[in-house]
Amino acid sequence: MIRVVCAVVVRAGRVLVARRGPTMPHSGTWEFPGGKVEAGESDEAALIRELREELEWSVEVGACVGEGTTGRVHLVGYLATADGEPVLGEHDAVEWRAPSELPALEWAPADGPIVAGVLRWAAGGAAN
Repeated sequence: MIRVVCAVVVRAGRVLVARRGPTMPHSGTWEFPGGKVEAGESDEAALIRELREELEWSVEVGACVGEGTTGRVHLVGYLATADGEPVLGEHDAVEWRAPSELPALEWAPADGPIVAGVLRWAAGGAAN
């Protein structure tokens, strides 16, 4: 099993979504940005490192908002905050979306449970 973390970056009631670029598996689908947790690394440290590497972005990690397993990937999503805007690298687009708009997007397979967690959180449910 591969542990992967992703950031649900929230700003002014909207969340950041990133579209996977042409060189990435599941190209053209949307995801919450993040990446693999390395051996000996905490989820928080991995998420901070991955967003710095992928988007040249510094984030503060908050509560877990959801998790799920697809195939060999166990994805854990965390609420996060960040200043400024991300810089595109592997992704070919980022957008700020209202939580209610998320179900209409075509998501990377592992992100489905995180979307459900974001919708619960946005409806007033507590983060996990």
